[in-house]
Order: sequence, then C-alpha cells, then structure tokens
Amino acid sequence: MEAPVLSTLEYNKIRDMLAELTGSIMGRELAESLVPENDAGKVKERLAETAEARELLNNVPSVPLGGIRDVRATIKRAEIGAILEPHELLAIGSTLYAARRMKSFFIDLPIETPLLNSIVGQITVLRNIETIIESTVTEQGSIRDNASSELSKLRREIKQAQGRVKERLDSILRSGEYQKYFQDALVTMRGDRYVIPIKQEFRNNFPGIVHDQSASGATLFIEPIAIVNLNNDIKQLMAAEKTEIERILTVVAGHIAKVSEAIEENLAVLARLDFVFAKAKLSIDMKAIEPVINHQGYVNLIQARHPLIPAEHVVPIDVQLGRHFTTLLITGPNTGGKTVTLKTVGLFALMTQAGLFVPAAPDSEMPIIGNIFADIGDEQSIEQSLSTFSGHMTNLVGILKKISANDLVLIDEIGAGTDPSEGAALAMAILEYIHTIGAKTIATTHYSELKTFAYTRHGIENASVEFDIQTLRPTYRLLIGIPGSSNAFAISRRLGLEDGIIARAKELINKEHADFETVLHALEEQKKSFTSRLDEVKRLEQELNKAKEKISVKEQIISEKKNAVLAKAQEEAAAVIRQARRSAEEIIAELKEQFSERSGRERQNAIENARRKLKSSSAEVNRFDVEEQGNLPELSAEMLKPGMNVYVATLKQKGEVLAVGTADVTVQLGILKFTVPISACRVLSESCKPKEPTSTKRVNMTKVEAAARQIDIRGMTIEEAETVLDKYIDDAILSGLNEVLIIHGKGTGALRKGVRTYLENHPHIKSIQIAELNEGGTGATVARLA
Repeated sequence: MEAPVLSTLEYNKIRDMLAELTGSIMGRELAESLVPENDAGKVKERLAETAEARELLNNVPSVPLGGIRDVRATIKRAEIGAILEPHELLAIGSTLYAARRMKSFFIDLPIETPLLNSIVGQITVLRNIETIIESTVTEQGSIRDNASSELSKLRREIKQAQGRVKERLDSILRSGEYQKYFQDALVTMRGDRYVIPIKQEFRNNFPGIVHDQSASGATLFIEPIAIVNLNNDIKQLMAAEKTEIERILTVVAGHIAKVSEAIEENLAVLARLDFVFAKAKLSIDMKAIEPVINHQGYVNLIQARHPLIPAEHVVPIDVQLGRHFTTLLITGPNTGGKTVTLKTVGLFALMTQAGLFVPAAPDSEMPIIGNIFADIGDEQSIEQSLSTFSGHMTNLVGILKKISANDLVLIDEIGAGTDPSEGAALAMAILEYIHTIGAKTIATTHYSELKTFAYTRHGIENASVEFDIQTLRPTYRLLIGIPGSSNAFAISRRLGLEDGIIARAKELINKEHADFETVLHALEEQKKSFTSRLDEVKRLEQELNKAKEKISVKEQIISEKKNAVLAKAQEEAAAVIRQARRSAEEIIAELKEQFSERSGRERQNAIENARRKLKSSSAEVNRFDVEEQGNLPELSAEMLKPGMNVYVATLKQKGEVLAVGTADVTVQLGILKFTVPISACRVLSESCKPKEPTSTKRVNMTKVEAAARQIDIRGMTIEEAETVLDKYIDDAILSGLNEVLIIHGKGTGALRKGVRTYLENHPHIKSIQIAELNEGGTGATVARLA
C-alpha cells in the first residue's frame, strides 16, 4: 500500500491507538510499523493470532506482560566486553523473569492457542542468568555484600576502619582541650574524608588538614591529623572495593554476552506477544469482530462502524461490493455520510490485511485487496497553482496508470470542480475505464447524469445516503440500489424560501431532470416501504425462531418422557419374562411328574396344557416386542425382496414378503395373504436370516426327540455347570434316556467335585460312577436317571 493512502484513510490514527495499548517499547515499535499485508496466508495468520489473544483475554483474568525492558543496547555493550551498570543488570533480570513467567503462563491454559503456543515455544528460559543477577544486585540497584568473598571481606574491613575513625573523632569531640575551637560539635564528610568544623580564628591551634570552608569563611572543615592515616586506610579499602565491584560486573557481563542471542530472541518474542495482545485489546475496545476472508473478491460489510467516530454518534452501514457489481456510485446531500462510507470501506480493508479486527456485525466479509487508491479531500494548492479540479485530476491520472483488477479505488466527488456537463462526461469515462479493468470502485457525486449512467450499465450500481426532509438532517444510512436526490427544493422550502421562487425554479430546470427527480423520490419512498416491511419480516423471523426454540425444548421434554416410559416398559417386559421362566420351570416340573406317575394319555394332556401356558406367556412378551417394532426404520421398494421377514405396522403382525410392487407389497401373515403399502412395512433384524421355527413351539420338542447322550461342560464354573446340567437332565428325561455321560475334565478336580455333589443331591439321578477309560475315565461321570 502507498503511504499517502494510509494517511488519507486515517490508518495512521488506528496504528496510534494500537501503539497506546502496548506495554513495552519494542511492542510499540511493532505497532507503529504495522502495514497491511497482501498475502492471503499471512493475513489469515495475523487474524488468527488476534483471535487467539482475544479469546485468551476473555477467559483469563490477566496476561503477564509486565516487566519487559528494552535492553537491546545493553546486550550490545555486553557483547563488546563493556562493564554493565547494576540498573542495567536489573533490567535484563526483569526481562528474563518476564519471559520465564510468560512461558509458564501458557503451560496450563483453559483454551487451545496453537499459534501463540508456537510463538511462546521460542522463548529460552535462562534461570542461571537470573540467579547470577539476583545474587549480584539488590532490588535497589546496589551490589550485594556477598557478591564475592573478597567484596564481603573488603566491606567488613571498611566498616571496621570507619568504626575506628568515629571512635577517635568522638574522643576529640569530648576532649575539653578543643571544645572552644569547635564551630559545632559534630563530624561531617568532605570528599570521602571525615572532618570537624573549626572556627577560623583557631586554625593554627587545631592540627590537621583543611578540606573546605564555609561560604562566609568563618568555619573551616579540618581533618584532624590523628585520623589522617585512618582515613587513608579507608580510602585504599574503598578503592579496592571499587576494583572488586568492577571485576564482578565484568564477570556478570561476560555471562550475559554468552547468551546474548537467546536474550535478543526472547526480547523479540515478548515484543511480538505484547503487540498481538495489543491487537486483541483494541478489538475489545472497538467491539470489533474477525472479518471472514473470502477469495471471490467481494466486500460484504454488515453494520460497519467507522472506528474513529465516537460510538454514541456513529451510524452503522451495510456495504456490498464486488459480487453483483464492482462499481458503487453514491449520491446524496453534503455532510450526509458519503465520504465516511468511502473511508470506512478503505480503512476496513487496511485493518483486515494488517491483522486487526473490524467494528462490524458477525459474518462480515472482506477480500484480499492488492492496492488501495484514494482521491479524497480538497487537493487545491496555491503554491503549485493547482485548482480543485486540477488537483483531483492529477491524482486520478496517477491512479489510472497503476490500477489492476484486484485493486480498490475510492473517489470522492468525481469530476467536480469544473463545468458540470464536462465533469459528468469525464466521470463517466473514468468509471467505465476502471470498470473495464475490473477494479472495485466506490465513487461519490452530485451529477444527475451519473445516476442515469449507473442505471444503464451492467456491473455499476447506484446508492445514496438517506436524508430526512422533515428534520433537515442526514440519517447517514446507506441505501444501495437507490440513487440520491439533492432535495434542494424541499430543503429551501423548509428553511423559509418563498413558494413563488421555488415554483419558478422548478419551471426553469430541465423537464427530463424534473421527471427523473420525481422518479427518484418515488423510488426512495418505495425503498423506505420495503425497508419497513423487511424489518417486520425480520421481527417475525425472530419470533419464529423463538417459537422453534420453545418447540425444541418441548420435544426434548417429550423425548425424555418417552425414554422414561420405554424404560418402564422394558422393566415390565423383563418382569413378564421372569414370570414366564418361572411358569416354564413349573411346567417342566409338572411334566416330569406326569412322566413318572401318569398314563400316556394323561401325559399328553399335561403337555398340551403346558404348551397353552407357554403360548400365553410368549404372547405377553410379544406384546412389548410389537410396541418396539413401530420404531423400526421404514423400507423402500429397492430394499424389499421376496422371502424377507417384515413387520406390518398397520396390522401389527410379522410376515414374509411374497411379491414386491411399485408402491405395494404382498405379505404372507399366517395363513392369509395381504397387499399392504410399502410405507407400512418395517425391516426386522432377522430379515436376512433363514427362517427358523419359533422357539416357543418347536425347539423344546426337537430337543425332546434328539437329546444327546453326553454333554461337555469343561471350562465352565460350578454355577454355570449346574444351570446347564439342570436343563440337560430335564431334556434327557423327556427323551427317555436312562443314562447320560457328563464330561467335566480332570484339571484341579474342583469342577468334578462340584458336579458329583450336584448329581448326588439331584432328585432324578439314581446313581453316579466314574466313566470307563474309553469314555474319559476320571474326566467324566456316568449318571443313571431315575
């Protein structure tokens, strides 16, 4: 993007707002140097960074961005071997601590931030350097006594020497011999030397070295000769202390120089994080959203608000460009918001490609624009002898030489400042040229000829800024599809111009122009009517959505109730099944009794009675099964094949498919054939399985006719074996067997012992014995039936 465009569209002010939200000098530099990017991938990455930072700020109380210091110059000095001052070491230590704290902060976050994590991952924690600095310098910026053993010893000796000096001075001050010489009985310092204020007239009576005198000359500051050597000792010790401190600082600077690259990289990472979070803070302050990047090259802004207009005054606008038309021609009265619309679209494009969120409604879309060209404002220049028209035309000539299909051109008052007819003709020619190239264009004008021009050209659309004639104030709303009217007559009448003058003015204007303005007025009224209806439709749509939500909640409640009812039904079905099993056990016991005590006819009657009871129990169970069939999936004609088992929902019966038609199917239900609609049929899970006799009527009889003489229960537990043997012995008795072989295996002997105990206590077992060797020996047991 060209620099003049950034200034014209006031992008620099957005950068200044961003810079104010940074917390470090390096972060501020990044904000102040931020320029839009033309690469779609980089733009998306910038926006994604801002989105992650925004999400993080919304979910955590605070982000640890404090303590970042600009130590770039200090690092460079350390690299060339310079001695670093204590306050410089503190700045480095603060920055290293900020880096370490930031890395720890990102370890346990409640949300995923992959891009920010990749940035933070570049931080190198230098805890050893932090420790060295902390053990060398205090928080107040002085060198610690224990920075080295030598420094500790020197400072201890200095304190001892100072103590001896003070003792000697105290003895002098208390001496009666010198009391009359003292101006004040106190000790002070002059040039790191301990001195006593002596009256001028007693200069020769007090032996010592004069270091200073008062402004009046009445007082001399004399170092007593008795402590000169002691002061010299302190001076030497302090010089040695200074040398040791310089040595310590040199060593620490050497440690820092070794990791200077890592520190500089940490600085860069912290600066970038500071900058990214500043973008997120700006989006929160602006109540902005992340624009959707589209690759079709169109603009679709919903409720867009210019970020530099106060929130209480800004009027949101909807702008579309590039999908159904590439040129938008805005007309309307002055101060109506035409120029603001131009700047809003241009500024939003710059902000989007800089990775900033835009103050608009969700789902607003922006394309990636190659270059933005703007001719906005009065370009009149006295120094260059340029009129308003010449200034604008100079700009347009430069723009027309540079534009391409992927650019955005913003022109304010195109063709203004010259003869209206010639200006309108030039404007139409320029717009046609730009439209032919394919660049997206938004232009403003007052020329009526351009309104007609837009109506007759494909890809060029009229728009206007709304004006309230009653209040004589613009509403600043943008109306796409309707050209604006100057409203000069209406405004003049409202302001008190005589009707006669207005009537004469109407007579003087061109009839075609008057008719055109009449049509425009009718269109504007129609637009307002449609807008009102659209608002009503939106209101009804909102009410419909609320009703849908209520219905959804009710459906959820009904579904939960249904599930509860089904659960209860399943419990009841399970209870019925348990009862059926108990009934079956009673029937088996009765049959055993009949076989052992009654005649053949009585046994047959008992069997028939048992079958009726089982059928009754099976019907009770099937009652629940039928209820479940209604929930089976529906079938289509392609899914049905002869021989398939289906459930006919209308007849609540299971049957076999005999023939399939277009919409009907022939089904065998028992001994009857029915033709039913395909929609009434449901697929059964056993449809693809071969037909088998129902278990309630024939399975037991088959077992009675073909019960095996032996059973293998190896691998079962004792409880499982008892259950299986109980049923097997019943089947064997019904089959008329006298002896059975039970194979339980040898193993540990636990199963054999449990089986033999069970058989010994069984009422229908006469005796048991170990099987023959050829039948398994101790791994099997022969049981004789009673």
